[in-house]
Amino acid sequence: MIRSLLIGLVAGARSMTPLAAVSEAAHSGRLPADNGAPSWLGHPLVAAGSKMLAAGELAGDKWSRAPDRIVPAGLAARLVTAGIAGAALAPRRQAMTGAAVAATAAMVASYVTWALRMRALQCYGQTRSGLMEDTLVIGATTAIVAAR
Repeated sequence: MIRSLLIGLVAGARSMTPLAAVSEAAHSGRLPADNGAPSWLGHPLVAAGSKMLAAGELAGDKWSRAPDRIVPAGLAARLVTAGIAGAALAPRRQAMTGAAVAATAAMVASYVTWALRMRALQCYGQTRSGLMEDTLVIGATTAIVAAR
């Protein structure tokens, strides 16, 4: 369950990056055999599409007009994507628990990471604070998905 919790925390900062990483891991056979991933998660179109959406989210986050992650649509996206990623990283028999843990963590982390980002914006500006956050999200996601 620790991986589900951690991926949920990361999803609080970026909704699509954890989903894209888990989808790519499912597509390339890098998830444990007894995982809770839905069967469609590893489909090539899902893996490609989620990566494109993640790239768009990373780029769009640097725009001054980008909506805050705590708006209802942003929270809903995090709830869904964290739940899917959390289930995929949990053993099949605990998929629902993994989804719930990840979704809950994402909701909490959304507010925490938003507050931290607002502080970083004041010091470093939109682009630099976003790039710092991207680096942390990508690094953490990669480590969480690769851990066994």
